[in-house]
Amino acid sequence: MSCTYSDGHRPIEYAHRHAFRTRTEARIKIATWITDFYNARRLHSVCGFKSPIDYERDYRATLAEGLAA
Repeated sequence: MSCTYSDGHRPIEYAHRHAFRTRTEARIKIATWITDFYNARRLHSVCGFKSPIDYERDYRATLAEGLAA
């Protein structure tokens, strides 16, 4: 998977700044960080420069309007 992180925050940097007791804890914390930071906040050009959450919300609203019409 290739991802661009324009603000310098990367999962590997997160991992290096934190101490984890187990690999499982590291996987959970890093996955949570990616979900919270990358997916929720980052704007994507493919989504019209909206965050994925905003894009999906707008998309679902458009679908609902189409079904109501």
